[in-house]
Amino acid sequence: MGRASCVLVVGLLWMLAASTVVGNHTKTVTYDKRSLIIGGAREIFFSGSIHYPRMPTEVWPDILRKAKEGGLNVIQTYIFWNIHEPVQGQFNFEGNNDVVKFIRMIGDMGMYVTLRVGPYLEAEWNLGGFPYWMKEVPNIIFRSYNEPFMNHMKKFVVMVIDMMKKEKLFAPQGGPIIMAQIENEYSNVAASYRELGVKYIHWAAELAVGLYNEVPWIMCKQKEAPNSVINTCNGRQCGDTFSGPNGPNKPFMWTENWTAQYRVFGDPPSQRSAEDLAFSVTRFYAKNGTYVNYYMYFGGNNYGRTGSSFVSTGYYDEGPLDQYGLYRNPKWSHLRDCHRALKLSKKPLLWGSPTVKKISTDLEIITFENTNLKLCAAFLTNNNTAKPNSINFRGTEYYLPARSISLLPDCKNVIFNTQNVVSQHNARNFVPSKVAANLKWEMFHESIPKHDSLSLKFQSPLELYTLTKDTTDYAWYSTKITLNKRDLPMRSDILPVLEIRSRGHALLAFVNGEYVGSNHGTNIEKGFDFRVPVNMKPGDNEITILHVLVGFPNSGAYMEKRFAGIKRVVLQGLMSGTLDITLNSWTHSVGVSGEKLKLFTEEGAEKAKWGPVTGNHNTRRATWYKTHFDLPEGNDPIAVNMEKMSKGCVDQRERHRPLLGCIPVPAWTANPIRISYSLSYLKPKNNLMVVFEEIGGDPQGVEVMLVNRDTICSYISEYYPSNVKSWEREGDEFKSVSDDLKPTVRLSCPDDKVMKKIEFAEYGDPEGVCGNYFPGNCTFPNANEIVEKACLGKSQCKIPVDKSLFEEGGKDLCPNIYKSLAVQAKCGRQGKDD
Repeated sequence: MGRASCVLVVGLLWMLAASTVVGNHTKTVTYDKRSLIIGGAREIFFSGSIHYPRMPTEVWPDILRKAKEGGLNVIQTYIFWNIHEPVQGQFNFEGNNDVVKFIRMIGDMGMYVTLRVGPYLEAEWNLGGFPYWMKEVPNIIFRSYNEPFMNHMKKFVVMVIDMMKKEKLFAPQGGPIIMAQIENEYSNVAASYRELGVKYIHWAAELAVGLYNEVPWIMCKQKEAPNSVINTCNGRQCGDTFSGPNGPNKPFMWTENWTAQYRVFGDPPSQRSAEDLAFSVTRFYAKNGTYVNYYMYFGGNNYGRTGSSFVSTGYYDEGPLDQYGLYRNPKWSHLRDCHRALKLSKKPLLWGSPTVKKISTDLEIITFENTNLKLCAAFLTNNNTAKPNSINFRGTEYYLPARSISLLPDCKNVIFNTQNVVSQHNARNFVPSKVAANLKWEMFHESIPKHDSLSLKFQSPLELYTLTKDTTDYAWYSTKITLNKRDLPMRSDILPVLEIRSRGHALLAFVNGEYVGSNHGTNIEKGFDFRVPVNMKPGDNEITILHVLVGFPNSGAYMEKRFAGIKRVVLQGLMSGTLDITLNSWTHSVGVSGEKLKLFTEEGAEKAKWGPVTGNHNTRRATWYKTHFDLPEGNDPIAVNMEKMSKGCVDQRERHRPLLGCIPVPAWTANPIRISYSLSYLKPKNNLMVVFEEIGGDPQGVEVMLVNRDTICSYISEYYPSNVKSWEREGDEFKSVSDDLKPTVRLSCPDDKVMKKIEFAEYGDPEGVCGNYFPGNCTFPNANEIVEKACLGKSQCKIPVDKSLFEEGGKDLCPNIYKSLAVQAKCGRQGKDD
């Protein structure tokens, strides 16, 4: 074949690739070592994990729209077995569980879907997604070559795939699903199951591919994946840590790029910068990557009791979209710009040949070039985490900040640098609602049950998971012991000590109806010891314990064999020595009375005798509080600030639809708990909110708050590249579409608001972050005036970072430094006070 013919064929292939869009048309899905191939067209994919049950259905369109605006063309979701089959043989695919509706919506918005069938998820979800009833199947061993487990797994996977096929949701049928996953991160537990694990993984792959083989199946973090599936990477830096897929003709895919880390109670906020994320993504595509998925892009909330052990309510709040569905900038916007820059490099990435040139330990050049098509893209990398550097590439010197990659889609012009954030920043604000203020609380005390009133009797305390069967977090335990005067210490300054050894997660202890103390475990050490001196009396003494769960496990081997609850109970310091009362005969009751009365509903609340909130809140244990509030003003997301509460849960249910479903509020959280509400779940007036407080929080401090990101910022230095929107590719031509390629501060208020105040404006060497900027050593005095003139009263504005604009009389106040412009503005509605 001659050179001209070769160019023509490759050009025709590219035209075919460029014409592919998501729509209601059948598309074959194949792959080779370079990329997934959809409908005969190569593509690079930017994906985000968004889980349908972690947000109300009413906000699905808004979240998906924002994801697409952020440059995503794929959405990844799990199938959550335990919400779909909570009772064996009884299925629920309605409301928030309507995964078919969710997938169709994604396709209608022009995006693809990666379906993680699992059915093991991890996902910081109760039992890793397995329904509780599976735990009680005789002789079952999860995730092993175990007949009882495989029988149930097969039934569910067959049901899910049959549903997807029936609804024509796979891409070859005209739907959006281009890829599916079976199992999840099995390498983490494979050694525990030995040869049975190997057999299980091969069985799972055969099951999946046998059910539907017209889209690729993947297994993440599974180096020994069977050849019929593709191994993918999970982690933070897969561009450098991933050794590649399990075969030479398979694409490099990254199924979980962790945007931060999920939080457990007691953790500080998890952090990962936009710059680090952009570096990792750009690095992966420079190393032949074709698909990156952000886990999570939007985390939402763990409603009800869905979060696994000790996992906080807000899930991946540090994602590009925060738990309230608001843009977290610059993470969202910097990644959007990163995606655009990589898409502008798509032709050379998919049709060029890569070349790697190591200049030094830290400096590297990777080019993708096709001389026939005159395509070339370059990645200039500085891996030094502390020092900037320069690279001479094809006769031009390029400055590289520390640990950064500059992307040149035409091997000439830098349109994006991972460290230089040219997009907008913002800061989140929590503002108390004026309409939903001055909450009027009433309280109802949970009665401490008597030993003889609890009907479930057993010689020793029952295991807590098995006792509660995932129906509640609470169970009462009680035992009765008879003592005489000679059993008790003779000295008044010495008391017997009650010691309880627990396998988790928390407990409150009462002796003869009086509260004596509480304790809890942690995510790392779920078990704990409780020791407290107690008053005992001659005659009968009742020891009553309210034991509390904070979720089921979600990871590790042999999850079906995990235990929680009381392990041992002893009385120390008696005249006869230590008395072990573990086998003293115990009575039990599942749940607390407020749950059984359904105090979280209007009908149930009427059954209880509520009274005014009186006394010291530190002495109130196991107490229910209720109030009503009106729909807050405006359209901003709503949060409930639980900072003043200690340990318990919050409920707000309307029209018998669970919104919060007893969200846990633990005392040991490191930061205030703020629980998000959906506007669609609230009535204009008189919404019921119920709080169950276990150990003594003050409801008077609970606030209904509005959440906004009306504090907007930009920080641009004079050596930054211009905005990536200044460039485009038309056919084979890469060109600028702006006459001015200077670095520029660009600000835009959300939701049709305008800039009502310039809170900070400094040109020189300002420091800090959005919400906390401060002047450096060099400041040009006219910066604030220039910014106010350009931005005040406007919904958007831009100011070039050009020293001639800020110099007065041509005088450079600090000639020996790169200068930056930092601006912080406050947005608000026109005509309204701040």
